[in-house]
Amino acid sequence: MSGSIPFYQKHHLHYDRGYRSKETQSKVSQYQASSRYSASGSASAATRSRGLNVSSHSGLKESRLSPSPKRAKPTYLAVDKDNQIIGYVVPIFRGSQEFATGLSDTEEARVRDTAAYMARRDLFTSGLEMERSELSSRKETMRESAERITLNKRIHEHEEHFKRMNEDSLMHAPEFVIKPRSHTVWEKQCVRLHCTVSGWPDPRVVWYKNNVALDPLANPGKYKIESRYSVHSLEINKCDFDDTAQYRVSAMNAQGELSAFASVVVKRFKGEIDEFLPAPRRAITEVGPVSEYGITFQTHIVDKFGVSFGREGETMSLGCTVIIYPALHRYQPEVEWYRDDVLLSPSKWTHMHWSGDRATLTLTHLNKEDEGLYTLRVTTKSGYETYSAYVFVRDADAEVEGAPAAPLDVRCLDANKDYIIVAWKQPAVDGGSSILGYFVDRCEVGTTHWIQCNDTPVKFARFPVTGLVEGRSYIFRVRAVNKSGISRPSRVSEPVAAMDPADRARMRGTSAPWTGQIIVTEEEPAEGIVPGKPLDLQVTEATKNYVVLSWKPPGEKGLEGVMYYVEKCVSGTDSWQRVNTEIPVKSPRFALFDLAEGKAYRFRVRCCNSAGVGEPSDPTEATTVGDKLDIPSAPGKVIPTRNTDTSVVVSWEASRDAKELVGYYIEGSIVGSNVWEPCNNKPVNVTRFICHGLITGEKYVFRVRAVNAAGISQFSQESEAVEVKAAIASPAPPYGITVLECVRDSMVLAWKQPTFIGGADITGYFVDYREVIDGVPGKWHEANIKAVSERAYRVSDLKENKKYQFQVRAANMAGVGIPSLPSNTFLCEEWTIAVPGPPYDLQIREVRNDSLVLLWKPPVYQGRDPVNGFYVDIKEADAPEEAWRGVNTKALEKTYTKIKDLKEGEKYVFRVRAQNKAGVGKVSDVTEPVPALTKPGTKEIVVDVDDDGVISLNFECGNMTPDSKFVWSKNYEEITDTSRLSTETKGTKSKVVFNRPGEEDIGVYSCLVTHTDGASSSYTLSEEELKRLLEISHDHKFPIIPLKSDLAVELLEKGRVRFWLQAEKISNNGRVDYVFNDNVVSQGEKYKMNFDKNTGVIEMTMESLTPADEGTYTFQLQDGKATNQSSLVLIGDVFKQLQKESEFQRKEYFRKQGPHFIEYLSWEVTPECCVVLKCKVGNMKKETSAQWHKDRHQIKVDEHLGFAEGVLKLEIAQISKKDAGVYEVILKDDRGQDTSTLNLTDQGFKDLMNEVFSVIANSSTPLKITSTDEGIRLYTFVSYYNDLLQVTWHYKDSAIAFSDRIKSGVVGEQLWLQIKEPTEKDMGKYAIEFYDGKGGLRRTVDLSGQAFDDAFAEFQRLKAAAIAERNRARVAGGLPDVVTIQEGKALNLTCNISGNPVPEVTWLKNDREITSDEHCILKFESGKFASFTITGVNTSDSGKYSILVKNKYGTESGDFTVEVTEGTPDLGVTSYWTDEEGNVVFGPNTPKEKMKTSLTGTKMQKRKESVSKASTVKNVEDREQGKKNEAQNDRNPGEVGALDSDQTKEARVDLINQTLPVDQSEASEQPADSAEKPEAVAETT
Repeated sequence: MSGSIPFYQKHHLHYDRGYRSKETQSKVSQYQASSRYSASGSASAATRSRGLNVSSHSGLKESRLSPSPKRAKPTYLAVDKDNQIIGYVVPIFRGSQEFATGLSDTEEARVRDTAAYMARRDLFTSGLEMERSELSSRKETMRESAERITLNKRIHEHEEHFKRMNEDSLMHAPEFVIKPRSHTVWEKQCVRLHCTVSGWPDPRVVWYKNNVALDPLANPGKYKIESRYSVHSLEINKCDFDDTAQYRVSAMNAQGELSAFASVVVKRFKGEIDEFLPAPRRAITEVGPVSEYGITFQTHIVDKFGVSFGREGETMSLGCTVIIYPALHRYQPEVEWYRDDVLLSPSKWTHMHWSGDRATLTLTHLNKEDEGLYTLRVTTKSGYETYSAYVFVRDADAEVEGAPAAPLDVRCLDANKDYIIVAWKQPAVDGGSSILGYFVDRCEVGTTHWIQCNDTPVKFARFPVTGLVEGRSYIFRVRAVNKSGISRPSRVSEPVAAMDPADRARMRGTSAPWTGQIIVTEEEPAEGIVPGKPLDLQVTEATKNYVVLSWKPPGEKGLEGVMYYVEKCVSGTDSWQRVNTEIPVKSPRFALFDLAEGKAYRFRVRCCNSAGVGEPSDPTEATTVGDKLDIPSAPGKVIPTRNTDTSVVVSWEASRDAKELVGYYIEGSIVGSNVWEPCNNKPVNVTRFICHGLITGEKYVFRVRAVNAAGISQFSQESEAVEVKAAIASPAPPYGITVLECVRDSMVLAWKQPTFIGGADITGYFVDYREVIDGVPGKWHEANIKAVSERAYRVSDLKENKKYQFQVRAANMAGVGIPSLPSNTFLCEEWTIAVPGPPYDLQIREVRNDSLVLLWKPPVYQGRDPVNGFYVDIKEADAPEEAWRGVNTKALEKTYTKIKDLKEGEKYVFRVRAQNKAGVGKVSDVTEPVPALTKPGTKEIVVDVDDDGVISLNFECGNMTPDSKFVWSKNYEEITDTSRLSTETKGTKSKVVFNRPGEEDIGVYSCLVTHTDGASSSYTLSEEELKRLLEISHDHKFPIIPLKSDLAVELLEKGRVRFWLQAEKISNNGRVDYVFNDNVVSQGEKYKMNFDKNTGVIEMTMESLTPADEGTYTFQLQDGKATNQSSLVLIGDVFKQLQKESEFQRKEYFRKQGPHFIEYLSWEVTPECCVVLKCKVGNMKKETSAQWHKDRHQIKVDEHLGFAEGVLKLEIAQISKKDAGVYEVILKDDRGQDTSTLNLTDQGFKDLMNEVFSVIANSSTPLKITSTDEGIRLYTFVSYYNDLLQVTWHYKDSAIAFSDRIKSGVVGEQLWLQIKEPTEKDMGKYAIEFYDGKGGLRRTVDLSGQAFDDAFAEFQRLKAAAIAERNRARVAGGLPDVVTIQEGKALNLTCNISGNPVPEVTWLKNDREITSDEHCILKFESGKFASFTITGVNTSDSGKYSILVKNKYGTESGDFTVEVTEGTPDLGVTSYWTDEEGNVVFGPNTPKEKMKTSLTGTKMQKRKESVSKASTVKNVEDREQGKKNEAQNDRNPGEVGALDSDQTKEARVDLINQTLPVDQSEASEQPADSAEKPEAVAETT
């Protein structure tokens, strides 16, 4: 290929200066004017670079601004010695200079253009004549250049043609002919990235944004991706700040993958802010960062994430809310996340999200590598803010009990062609036994097959992996093993390719942004040269498992790639042994295994290629096989220090002489538990660590051990025990300094308590002041030398009408804290206003979900008159100032109030105003926002009265600190008078005891626990509450024995009587007196007493009651000084009823000793309307019999019953009046008998039948409508019909009066209503009502509208069809199918004919009509009988004969066949008749011997019916009969019509007509006189 660039690069717009914007043209011209890379410079540089030549590009135009016509043209291509293009010379991108100069690209270009123009203007003037004289020569040069381009194009096309003809060269990896270029655009503009890709097969192109694939469908209208003719483009519509990113285009086919990068920077259009503001600057001055457009941003990070704990495999999210003021529309700060000061990038392990006001980092799958200090950094134009917190990751549960935890931080070091060193860190948890070693696994990228690299565990935390395939990428993982098992695998390493480091750097450079440097390749060496010896051979790593050698390639190489042989020899000998005898290694690294531990070896390396094996390198020094890296020594003294109430700071002395130290593991243990837990699962490389997650109040000891690749050191000595509680520190500064009163020479100040008091009570405050003159503050002066305990102080000796600033410092036992920020400037002048000053020192206590208590102090400045009340205002913390509203409408007299009806979770702020006669004064400072939430563990004050009647208020706090104290107050003023109240505190409980409760003690009592998060509660002791407590106290002082139940009486088995009561509590010393009518009774035959002191049950039993036992029973109890008694009066009717019940129970007991009834005789009705009489019996045996009686007549006996307890039943299938009576069951055996009676007469029978009627009614189907030839029928089916059932039919809610036209009836289980000849008057709602003695049941149907029309039309159709069927012509009697007769005999056939009007009769022979003559006589007599006679049969009479009858209602035919046989003539006449059933018989004149004549086909004649004027009634009746049969078989009454008795009869006759006739032999044996007169067979349907 020629040295000129390909035509498609010359003529593509990407390389044409006309394609560039004006801004870009300006930069290129400046670069050409000032660049050090001139043509001569480039040429000389190329000469110096080992055979690298740079050709000039004649296709690029010279700069017209060049003052020198002889100036060499700039070059943009880098070529080798064979003029093969290997890269481009691209100027260094200067776009980032905006950050240094503060000028935008356009402004900077304009400035430089102006400077360049001014600098070259004189040159243009002096060289104008020379430019004109050379104009013609330039045109000629351009023409020659164009011709040269055309020629190169033809040559290139010719070469490409032959390339395509070669199949081997057709397949090649993707190449970027034109790469996408970076863009800087304004917001809301569109940008288009495009590239040209070659490759075969056609590459698949994917676009990425920050390594995330772009999906146009996921963001419709945002992205547009096109691919046409190897040109691929990505168009981003309406760019915004989120589109600022690095974009990557990846091309992939079967031959490989290649990527190219381009950046898109989106700038805000300055017109959106203010066109008159100065241009944005980012230059850092001595004062600090300069704000953009003169705006200073204030950044606040709130809602911060705290110290977090997770477990391997879990997902964790860290987030903070970021408030930036002022809030500019769509302004996006730079948000970055760091872990241990290392910037995090989005990956599959870390997802970052910015929602506009909240930054979130999600760790998708926690591993110990994720443990560390996480920092959020938010950068704006005005600076940055950071926040940090530690994340701890605990080990996942081991798959095998006792197995170690997984290793961590697996990395690949020193990757080469076939060799990679894998390094990792040891886990903190060994599972209870020491780790024996580690297994290293590898997996080729793109597969899921893991291969173990080492057969035996290695203890060293680095391992050389050999045998890799050059060019392939791998990932690695490590597993630890101890005697219990193997750990879970570590997180996989980052993918690494097995290739030469130089090739890797070169490949990495191809996808990196342009740097302006020329690519330099080594000169190809000459062929057939044996390589020299390797250089700098050394042992880089030596352990007892392996030794790693490294060297540098020789200075000269052969034509092919150089490979290496490694040799070794035992120190002291000269016997060299080649290690890799089979295959030489490609990498200048090699790991030797299987060396004898403790022996000394020397090593050397030889190079080889196809030309031969080179000389060996210089041998190494003698190396003894063993671990060169020692395990570090144990760390020194460990010192724990208090930090917070859940953390301790642990510091220690570093391990001495530790090499390659990885870090330290810290463990902690509760004193006395002997259980050690890791404080960190990722080594820390410092000597100070904060151990979090400790239990407050517990004492811990700590120990540390060091880690390096060789292993983990011994533990340090245990530290001293330290109690986990917050460390004492000086308090934070107070804040919110305000003026409460001002006179001529003094001012009263107030301030708020510091947010952090340092873990100890504040002992006092110090106030400083300084004078401000003309805005310039002076020196600070102390206002008080002795600390003041109140948060208010009068500063004296001030000057009137002077301005002052103040600052306050808080002090505790740890010292004096830093001062507060200077207050606002206050003028010292006397207040003369009439209204009061502001209240101060607002405090919030007892915060609950819906209420809190607000306290304040009255204003120092009273105004003209004393303060007589206060008003409290409230608003939501986020609400505007207009949202302030009053809590009280009437002024409060006290300096506290309970605010109720708060919304749970809402944050509120409060303020207070005081009033006097002159009006309402100034408002106080606003409180800090407080959420209305009840904190977990919150408890309330509990009032208690002990056994001695002492009243006390009790409060318990579960989250106390060692410094916490209980502070009791009455009406929110601390209680100091101990004459009425005494306080007792033990541990986490405190109580206030009332010494002499009285009206003086009425008030609100509250308890506050210091050094907590506001634990407090209150109790209101009102007059009513005090009265109630005094009553309880009196009861306790003068106690009575409490009773759970008073004296009561109950009956026991056998009718025994039990008197009993139960006391709440009674001791073993308690006693009871049993009193009857004022006389104490004692244990004896009549009275049995029992006193259970455990349960408090006291009882007295009596076998029975007699009239003498009527009276009053009393139990008197005494237990120490406590007494009580309970009485029960049993006289009059109460006593008689109890005595009667006792006797009954006694009898019942004896009755149940034999067979007896558990449940007496009763009845039930089954869904099938079967009545079942049943009773439940018990205590049965085989000899027991059960006798059933009705009206004292035995009807059934049950003997040999096989159950001890069961149910006896008597079923009455179809109950009727005859079943009424008195039923009785008698159980009897040798133990006795028992009787049960059931009266089923009168009302009892009526109730039973009503239940039967109810079951029948509920089984009825909905009313249906059907039509008959007589009218319309309504019907319903029931499961069972009883003659006693009372049914009423209704029409329009009135009972129907039946007549000949409207009838009702029952057929089987069908209840029907027939309406004959219905008219429109019959339309309406019909109902059938079943009477069951209760509410009854009604079924309704609406016979109107379409329902009536359909039913009436069907009735008309059926009526017409019935008439037609009754009157149509028909052949009533049957004819034989075949008649066989001898020649010469006479044949006579007669059949019955019916029909109205009388039908016409026609005889046919062979389908032709025949007439009566002497030979064939045809007769039709009385309109009923048709005869056919042949006087002398001959063979011509054979054939098929038919009779056809017809009237206006229809036509019917009968067929028969006559067969004539030869024979002797006989004078007898053979006649055939049909009997009533249609069977063929011989006529009266036939001789008896002739009756044996053969006759075939005696079955019923076949009919051929014509289409009648109306449908055949028979079909309808058959359908009705079918429905009737289906109803009887399936009991599905809802789909069956009704049939009357006439229809049933006709159907039966029709069924007879369809039966087969008797055969010939039966007919021949009939007597001749059985058919003296032919009778017509009447067939009706």
